[in-house]
Amino acid sequence: MQKQGVLPLPSERNSDEMGENYKVHRLTAPTDWVVEVPGSKSMTNRALLMAALADGTTTLRGVLFSDDSRNFLGSLQSLGFRVEIDEAAKAVTVEGLNGRIPVTEGEIYVGSAGTAARFLTAMLAMAEGTFVVNASEQMKRRPMKPLFAVLESMGAKITCLEKEGFLPVRIRGIGGRLPVHEMCQVELDISESTQFLSALMLISPMVKQGLRITITSERKDGAYIRITRKMMERLGAAVDFDGISYTMPSGIAYRPGCCQIEPDVSAACYFYAAAALTGGRAVVRHVTRACMQGDLKFLELLAQMGCSVSDTPDGIEVRGAAGGRLKGVTVDMKDFSDQTMTLAALAPFADGDVRIENIGHIRLQESDRIHAIVTELMRLGISCEEESDAITIHPGMPRPAVVQTYDDHRMAMAFALIGLRVEGIEIADPMCCRKTFEDYFEVLDRLTAK
Repeated sequence: MQKQGVLPLPSERNSDEMGENYKVHRLTAPTDWVVEVPGSKSMTNRALLMAALADGTTTLRGVLFSDDSRNFLGSLQSLGFRVEIDEAAKAVTVEGLNGRIPVTEGEIYVGSAGTAARFLTAMLAMAEGTFVVNASEQMKRRPMKPLFAVLESMGAKITCLEKEGFLPVRIRGIGGRLPVHEMCQVELDISESTQFLSALMLISPMVKQGLRITITSERKDGAYIRITRKMMERLGAAVDFDGISYTMPSGIAYRPGCCQIEPDVSAACYFYAAAALTGGRAVVRHVTRACMQGDLKFLELLAQMGCSVSDTPDGIEVRGAAGGRLKGVTVDMKDFSDQTMTLAALAPFADGDVRIENIGHIRLQESDRIHAIVTELMRLGISCEEESDAITIHPGMPRPAVVQTYDDHRMAMAFALIGLRVEGIEIADPMCCRKTFEDYFEVLDRLTAK
């Protein structure tokens, strides 16, 4: 067990660290897989923040250990929180200080973790002291301005150290200087990222008089916002949503105790997609319909494309249609857009066009995911059309190629699936998957060697 100390953090990858391309093993028989995936990244980092803000000790079980979560853990340690880590047991214990930060001056590094960047920036803006938030080159390109604007309207001082509206920043927190006699009311646009809203909701116990957030964008809700609400409510912090505004009343606080992290449904979907591609079977342990993650909707989509989805004692099972036959679809993926790349990997093998709509926001994630998908499918010889917020992919047999991954873990993991049916598919920079699933390709090797 690692106790206190400094958690080793991954550095920016250089060309030597990227390693050789990963050569996908083409399968000659349908999958028959039972798999276990890591804990949910989204739930891990939300739980870590809530544990730090609780009044007392919280133990998290089923924790994901990856680049993103290690950067979050390292940031909490840099801020002086007492953190005990047991990677073998997938457990972390955090001693929360009821909204207080142990130090009043410091610097954190959030890497490429959007959750760490948005959540910890909001926390530090409400705290007492002056802090620097630094990030990877990738995270420095991702939007932060709407969150900065709200935090500054609440009284924080945020100075951009390189480019206006982006990390890195210096933050002088408000330290409880908000008026205590009236609810704090702010407005927020979440069209670029729902993480801005989750960040403000999660730190609301630091705003003792209560916080109301009125959403000004057309988009008012989303799958990850619903995860945030459910997790907050389970730990004792109620959230009211009237369709326009989110209200966290005065006096709410997180209960310390024990929190179980769900398996990562986003990761599970790659194995379910493999069953769909090969006409095989995949069970992911402990993934159930009770999981709160929005990517469960991907299973409904697989059923629409011709797969069967059922419950087993081990977890949800997907069986692909014989021969991996898939139906073309048109789908709005706004609420489970992390699976856009997974569907794009399946699309060439469908019997008709696959059209993916309402995904413009994924241009602002780890890569411009719409452009990356289209570029790599065309490299594979697949015809497709790129729009500002949609993609249309036509059926065809992919040709051998080295898939570029843009330092984007989901591009690497999803496009590897194509190689299960096509000889000669290689994945460049496979280690970018360390962001959320560091042994993904080792797991894939074990499964395809059977």
